[in-house]
Amino acid sequence: MRSRKSSLPEQATLAWDVPGLVAGVDEAGRGPLAGPVVAAAVILDDLRPIPGLNDSKKLSAARREVLFDEIRAKALCCSVAEASVEEIDRLNILQATMLAMRRAVQGLRLKPAKVLVDGNRLPPLEVLAEAIVGGDAKVAAISAASILAKVTRDRQLIELHQRHPEYGFDRHKGYGTADHLAALRRHGPLPVHRRSFAPVAQALTASDRSPA
Repeated sequence: MRSRKSSLPEQATLAWDVPGLVAGVDEAGRGPLAGPVVAAAVILDDLRPIPGLNDSKKLSAARREVLFDEIRAKALCCSVAEASVEEIDRLNILQATMLAMRRAVQGLRLKPAKVLVDGNRLPPLEVLAEAIVGGDAKVAAISAASILAKVTRDRQLIELHQRHPEYGFDRHKGYGTADHLAALRRHGPLPVHRRSFAPVAQALTASDRSPA
């Protein structure tokens, strides 16, 4: 006769491994000083595998672009969402990232039975979810989500570069490189810069102090 204690892990396992569709979720753009944070959710089709999926940071830009189109063509469904610069400044970057992830999952045309999220934190979701550290290199659906999020955000920053070439967004994609910090000091922050991030706040203070 099994004790009540020994049956608990078995019950937890049965509840955890529910059958149904699995969505992978990842984000791009937590660290940059400018632009939104972008998240993606992807449910892959087991009958249409996509070779070469990996953490987007380990792939070349050209390879990401090819896989982006293949994921969009072959996945059962996918969704890309974001949290704006204003939301990042109001909520903080962690909460804004969780919001973007939640929006991505809610935007899926099909409802997953389980969601696998890259990292160690979960957004508030209405379905079963698991956080997987390094998941973008371990789970194909998370890899696919990381590629969609990265390519989407990079394209936005390239468009931003076309409007403001003096900041070099096409090169650093909003990250705090030496060139970006120098441009911030020289030209001051744009509306797309995150005021809650220290280098931007410092540049804003410096521009306010500079003579007109």
